[in-house]
Amino acid sequence: MIETLLEQFFEHLRYERNVSEHTLRNYRIDLTQFYDHFAPADPLTGARREPDIRQIDHITIREWLSALHAAQKKKTSIARKLAALRTFFQFLIREGVVEANPARLVNTPRLEKRLPNHLSLEEMVRFIETPDTTTDLGKRDRAMLEMLYATGVRVSELTKLDLRDVDYQNRMVRVMGKRRKERVVPFGEPAQHALLDYLTVRGQFLQHAPLAERASAAVFLNYQGTRITTRSVGRMVDKYILICSGIHNISPHSLRHSFATHLLDNGADLRHIQELLGHARLSTTEIYTHVSMERLIEVYDKTHPKA
Repeated sequence: MIETLLEQFFEHLRYERNVSEHTLRNYRIDLTQFYDHFAPADPLTGARREPDIRQIDHITIREWLSALHAAQKKKTSIARKLAALRTFFQFLIREGVVEANPARLVNTPRLEKRLPNHLSLEEMVRFIETPDTTTDLGKRDRAMLEMLYATGVRVSELTKLDLRDVDYQNRMVRVMGKRRKERVVPFGEPAQHALLDYLTVRGQFLQHAPLAERASAAVFLNYQGTRITTRSVGRMVDKYILICSGIHNISPHSLRHSFATHLLDNGADLRHIQELLGHARLSTTEIYTHVSMERLIEVYDKTHPKA
């Protein structure tokens, strides 16, 4: 019964809510873990006692969260699992399986508010210029870094870009964001030049793949001629962190944070930044006001004669 309901919920997430594969995988992991806790399999036979899902109450959920806490799981991980349960029970209410959402009676663990990690403008310029653009890979990597910072796109959005999505002349890119929400984002001349430079050697990447496997539509390719993955972009960023002295603890997402912070520092309206980033809610974008305030205090302490 519960297994069937879970599969129906996962189908709902994939086809009705259009969540990403990454999000779907997290939901599956979290809810399967809860199912294993609520209805553990017999260690000898593998059979499960199939309980009634209506027996699950807020006490059952709290016991599971307590077990996760005792296993020293991170608060962010526990909060995500609770959110998955809430969404699952909301789906069950919609389907008429249960009448109430017991997960809503359980408080989310208090999380520390961490400010997004970002680079200063000087650090960003130095980092983007790290790839050796006399090589094919260097041209590609420079174009990817330029585009990540120039547009603020997520890495997953960058890897999904097709050639038809980019208007090179008008310097615009069409991005397919979360839940298949489309937006158009401008980019500047440095990114345009880096892209055009990369396109002169892009054909070299395609030649390394058999004709049937070539990702002919994709903008960014790996050296096997197939579409580059988010993991490969992460490895690429890690490589240049080691080369670029003085820059530490950043990820591909840090370029997105830097994009938003630098726009805000230079007077951009928060709602415009929200549109460019593809945030569904303004509250998600508002964290960058805290980043800028932190920078403002730092500048004040360094420059004010009576600070």
